[in-house]
Amino acid sequence: MSDLLVTTHTPVLRSGQTMRTYGIARALAAGGGGLTLLYARFEGARPDDAFRSIPGIELHEVVSSRGARRGAAYLRARLAGIPAGFARGISPELAAEAARLAAAPGRGRVIADGPIAAAALRGLAARRPVVYNAHNLESGFRGELSDAEGSVRLLRRFERGLLRRAAESWMVSEAELAAAAELCPQARLRYVPNVVDVAAIEPVAPAEEQRAVFVANFAYEPNRNGLRFLLAEVMPRVWEELPEARLRLVGANLELPRGADPRVEAAGFLERLSDAYAGARCAVVPLLQGGGTPLKFVEGLAYGLPVLATPRAASGLGVTDGRDCVLADGPGAFAGALVRLLAHGAPEIGAAGRELAMKRYSIEALSRLLAA
Repeated sequence: MSDLLVTTHTPVLRSGQTMRTYGIARALAAGGGGLTLLYARFEGARPDDAFRSIPGIELHEVVSSRGARRGAAYLRARLAGIPAGFARGISPELAAEAARLAAAPGRGRVIADGPIAAAALRGLAARRPVVYNAHNLESGFRGELSDAEGSVRLLRRFERGLLRRAAESWMVSEAELAAAAELCPQARLRYVPNVVDVAAIEPVAPAEEQRAVFVANFAYEPNRNGLRFLLAEVMPRVWEELPEARLRLVGANLELPRGADPRVEAAGFLERLSDAYAGARCAVVPLLQGGGTPLKFVEGLAYGLPVLATPRAASGLGVTDGRDCVLADGPGAFAGALVRLLAHGAPEIGAAGRELAMKRYSIEALSRLLAA
């Protein structure tokens, strides 16, 4: 039985969202029945080689309309209670092609990848089971980023509808499972964690230089807030103890403030992720808001570097402070932990983190889970 995965973006590995999509796609295709990946062309002209080389995958592209038909779809979505930011992404062409492919003989599960895809397939979900692959429980953290109480209430109603319609909803952490159950008690929920291709990642040797690396997509507001936390509150404390320490920033949409300290290295987007982690002594995940489980956390574990994170960043992961990562809350504690890692290293924590990533957050682990 060939599953159908429907997503609203060209599958290119430029964000945590598409990294989750990639992990799901790899795990589904490994089930033996093959996988059809249907996508709307957006934010990329063609899929990455990483997607096109998945054994057993078949890629289908649709090009969404831009005129009256798209405008009518937007108005229908808004009248149905879909928030504006999600309604703009709904493509009638994607929904129509998904319905056609879902009717193919031997079709297995139909999976809507993210809230926009799930909203686009709401008509199909009334006729046949559709799984909702949630990247985050959006209403769980958007209230922290906005003072608009009405918009948060609308978002909760929207997500409640997604959960209620779905034959099953895949949540990234135990915490989000509990939050989704509270939001929609009748929802059918399943734990499907974020994963990376751990087997394909060669661990890096911790560097001699006192350098930490923060890898993120800086278009995401919690990542930008985490960067401000690092630059304004953490690194000045670190430099008091370790004046030679460096902070490398890697990821798309990176904009440093004017007059940033020259010890902050702005690498921007790198094609080879191994280049992001090479030359670092530890990875940092300084998130103060956000939902789900940060894929860059799992990725740092996979590369065998000790990962220093806030408790918020680790809340969706089964990690243990001092064993497979280091957790620190607040600027003083975070800076102190970073000083210790940069000055002395922690190879045993890096090795334990890599082992945990292979056991719980690898493609192989997720494939076994989805086949159960």
